[in-house]
Amino acid sequence: MRICEACGQSGCEADERLDASPDLEVVDVPRESSFKAWAHGYPFRTVRWHFHPEYEIHLVTETCGRSFIGDYIGTFEPGNLVMTGPNLPHNWISDIEKGQVVAQRGLVVQFTHEFIQACIATMPELRSLEPVLAASGSGVEFADGVGASVRPVIEQLLAASGPERISLFFHLLSVLRGSEFHQLASASYRSRPENYVAEPLNHVLDHIARNLCSDLRQAELAELSGFTPSAFSRAFKQHTGLTFVRYVNRLRIDRGCELLRNSEQGVADICFEVGFNNLSNFNRHFIALRGMPPSVFRRLHRQNATQFIDPSPHRMTIRSGATMAPDGVRSGQTIAPRR
Repeated sequence: MRICEACGQSGCEADERLDASPDLEVVDVPRESSFKAWAHGYPFRTVRWHFHPEYEIHLVTETCGRSFIGDYIGTFEPGNLVMTGPNLPHNWISDIEKGQVVAQRGLVVQFTHEFIQACIATMPELRSLEPVLAASGSGVEFADGVGASVRPVIEQLLAASGPERISLFFHLLSVLRGSEFHQLASASYRSRPENYVAEPLNHVLDHIARNLCSDLRQAELAELSGFTPSAFSRAFKQHTGLTFVRYVNRLRIDRGCELLRNSEQGVADICFEVGFNNLSNFNRHFIALRGMPPSVFRRLHRQNATQFIDPSPHRMTIRSGATMAPDGVRSGQTIAPRR
């Protein structure tokens, strides 16, 4: 009888998690972006035993609990900073009351092996990153205090654009390169991505990611998975936490957000490019998920990209050199706060 390393008991949730095949997480890094930076709460659809081909830098900002990295089981608390390599299964389970919701549990940065290797090939100075990248294949946890030091950098990444975004990304990697860390999974542990993807629903998720802009029909994907339509529907929701339609629409809206932020395409063109068949449907789902129409989302992100907060609590500095008072009046001169 196998005994769980985490609690000394057999048949516990941790033990079952290590035996189960991990789910594939589809990480949509759009062609207009070099990497993905985002935040999530708890519970959340990606909080499960899962893997993906991308590197991941994961910072816990709230809650304590138990972490699973390959065959490693440990504990985490706010400030815990871990980096996982491609296809290494992982999960963080928070110790909270049933039904409790946490608005933001973690900050995440994900990037592909191809992207970082191309950067290293172009810029030899980046070869100093290779040791931490290689070690992340087994998962690495950084020393206490590193998470707190990089948190402001990752938070800025969430809203940054253009060269500033690239600068922040490599600053983050530079801090990690120079920090102490220890490896998590055992030296003998080997991930088996080819076996994981062969799982019927992982195969379906991979197909969805590759054909997101196509006409995806649930009945056809059920046939692809080998499930009956009703069994597929139940299994898909259990696997992803979402119904098939909601899962596909969420991926399409996420893709639309990236295009709105990083391209000059019109909203109608983006609507059809991400797989929606009419603009009203795109707008309806966008508002439901983002709380605003696509045009407002784009405008607010562009406004955010053109300004930054001055150290003075009374004014906002515009990148062009002008200043803005708290009431939004723009001028070429500094406007004193109202008395």
